[in-house]
Amino acid sequence: MLLLPKDVLEKLEFTKVIDLLVKECYGELGKEAARNLPFETDRKRIERLLTEVSELKRSMEQNDRVPMGPYEDIEGDLKFLDIEDYVLDLEGIQRIGAILRLTQEIFEFFNANRQPIYPALSELIQPLQYEAGLIEEIDRVLDDHGQVRPDASPRLAKIRSSIGAKQKELDKQFRFLANDYQKKGWLTDNVESFRNGRRVLSVPAEHKRKIRGIIHDESATGKTAFIEPEPIIDINNDIFDLYNEERREIYKILKDLCTVLRPFIPQIREYAGLLIALDVIQAKARLAFDMRGQMPKVINKPHFSIQMAFHPLLYVKNKQLGRETVPFDLVLNGKNRVLVLSGPNAGGKSITMKSIGLLQLMVQAGLLVPMDEISEMGIFHEIFADIGDQQSLEDDLSTYSSRLENMRNFLEKAGPRSLIVIDEFGSGTDPQIGGAIAEAILHELNTKMIFGVITTHYSNLKIFAFKTEGLVNGSMLFDKEQLAPTYQLRIGRPGSSYAFEIAQKSGLSKEVLHYAKKRTGRNEKAVDELLVDLQQEKLELEEKLSQNKDREAQLEKLIRNYDQLHRDLEFKRKRLKLDEKELELSKAAQENRALNQLVKELRQQKDVEKASARIKELKQEQVQLSEQVEEVKKEIYEEPQFAPSKGKPVEVGEYVRLRTGGATGVVEAIQKKKATVLMGDMRMTIQLRDLQVVKEPLKIASTRSVGTDTVDAASKFENKLDIRGMRMEEALKKIEEFVDKALISNAQSLKILHGKGTGALKSLVRNKLKEYKAVQSISHPEEEFGGDGITLVELH
Repeated sequence: MLLLPKDVLEKLEFTKVIDLLVKECYGELGKEAARNLPFETDRKRIERLLTEVSELKRSMEQNDRVPMGPYEDIEGDLKFLDIEDYVLDLEGIQRIGAILRLTQEIFEFFNANRQPIYPALSELIQPLQYEAGLIEEIDRVLDDHGQVRPDASPRLAKIRSSIGAKQKELDKQFRFLANDYQKKGWLTDNVESFRNGRRVLSVPAEHKRKIRGIIHDESATGKTAFIEPEPIIDINNDIFDLYNEERREIYKILKDLCTVLRPFIPQIREYAGLLIALDVIQAKARLAFDMRGQMPKVINKPHFSIQMAFHPLLYVKNKQLGRETVPFDLVLNGKNRVLVLSGPNAGGKSITMKSIGLLQLMVQAGLLVPMDEISEMGIFHEIFADIGDQQSLEDDLSTYSSRLENMRNFLEKAGPRSLIVIDEFGSGTDPQIGGAIAEAILHELNTKMIFGVITTHYSNLKIFAFKTEGLVNGSMLFDKEQLAPTYQLRIGRPGSSYAFEIAQKSGLSKEVLHYAKKRTGRNEKAVDELLVDLQQEKLELEEKLSQNKDREAQLEKLIRNYDQLHRDLEFKRKRLKLDEKELELSKAAQENRALNQLVKELRQQKDVEKASARIKELKQEQVQLSEQVEEVKKEIYEEPQFAPSKGKPVEVGEYVRLRTGGATGVVEAIQKKKATVLMGDMRMTIQLRDLQVVKEPLKIASTRSVGTDTVDAASKFENKLDIRGMRMEEALKKIEEFVDKALISNAQSLKILHGKGTGALKSLVRNKLKEYKAVQSISHPEEEFGGDGITLVELH
């Protein structure tokens, strides 16, 4: 990713965020990795980094912490270990042991039960194979304090046992001699001391010839001699020899241990890399915990849809001081890419502008950011910033010249994937000329389709933003009554500098202000006021146009639903009539059978004329009933029910459905008057007259059909809707479709899951439901069942 100028990270205060991150790391290698975080431009990679931090943050919140602690750099130890027959010192083995032990705890943490809970973190260890035998070998040699165990080998155990026995013998003999010589008055008050690693007696110079032994040292004054008595010389020599044997045995043990570890140097290096990665991730998680960081949705293009965001450093500072931080919302997309931000000094313009650049850097570095989780952040390949005093004594550039140098670089290297933030655009020279140059630069940058946030006080830039597509005005609101900034961002209208009001509050005399106002004239203020009014009217018209489009779409949808319901109702009315006629025909058939029985009886009674008359009468009634049934069938099967299939025969490859309703299928083959239709996983052979052509499967809920093969669509309606994580526009569309289907399906109770968050989705749901007259009540369940995160709806 390209960053300009070279101090852009300092200007956007990203380095201060890194300083906070470094403090959260356990190891020096983790701190070094945190200082050199790369900026990613691949969406999947960014999402992966953010997910890892989000999972670790969740483990902290649930008090299910990933094992992590201090560790040291072992790269130097591994390089020496890689040399054949090289023996690491005890400290090197201790450092490697600490890495192996911490790695073991991490592998044990990510067991089969936790891997589904933390999938992204679990993938970090999946490529690795933990060698449990390594730490077992080290624990066999070293104790809990990192020292060689007495039983590390049988020979070492025997040597240390001998040393213990000799020490006891030495102590016993030494105490005996010391008591004897002390009684004779040959020792000083200190009695004993150590010299050259030997236990010696403190003997006054006048008695040193009375004690046989070796003089190891004398005091600075020469009044005291330190003598090793002759009876314990041999014992000390034996102990000295045993210590030498111990050192040789320990060297042999460590050499054998290094031989065991040497083949696993690549694995140990991977374990160290895993610890560094987890150290940085846990540091990010702890920082996010302090900053109230969340994972936004990442969009693979330049884009901003920020909800309830804070400047990270300002939030942390105010949190420590017990102050409230005012959040801001910002949406920049293809229609409005550049925000021209105006308003009073000390009103929050620069903080908001810096926040955009800093939050973008943090996201692309894999850091969670303080904003609502429904926010969306795009990806940029270049980030440029022009902030503060750019004066350079080394390059012999004034502040304005330096800023123009930045603008030249921006114009040369900016493109559709660039994010540019500029503070006090055009300042540093004559306002009229500076404003004109700034407008020309802004025009050129806009043609390059860049994204950005620019702060200014110049009216010509506000007017240019109003007239130019791709630019949008914004302002920091100001409390005129209290003459104090509110730090609230408002998109869609420019802001006034309120210079006279602030000057009056600061204590400037009325005479000075009156003179200044006369010199300024009315035009400057009139332009600001006119621009605000025009911007407001423009916003109102755009809002009304958007509302009309939404209503038109909703009306068209309702008309389609009404037409479909009307056709279905007409079809069912005729089908009901057919069922009634067929029932009458069935009854007539039963009566006919009864009549045949009667005729048989009459013939037996020789009353043939009466029987013939009755048979003729019943046959005539049956013919009339059959004709009525055929007429109803003709109405149902020959009249098209859907406009798309009017007058069109069924053909192979078309979508069809049964006239009685039900699922939609595709015609695979036609043989005479029958068609083979694929419906889902089922293949059916159906009479052509029972099918009707449809353009595509209808997405409205069907009411109940008279036919026994009809699938009751109303029973398929799901009375639960989940809109968590959706954008406002997407959520609104889903709510409309959900409620429409509920009304068509005659549903009584609905449940909408929107989450708690900032309450924005909850308010959207409530406001939308109020538009429906069929809504009887809106409520929320008990806290233990979701509370304010769920809205319950009862319909008439």
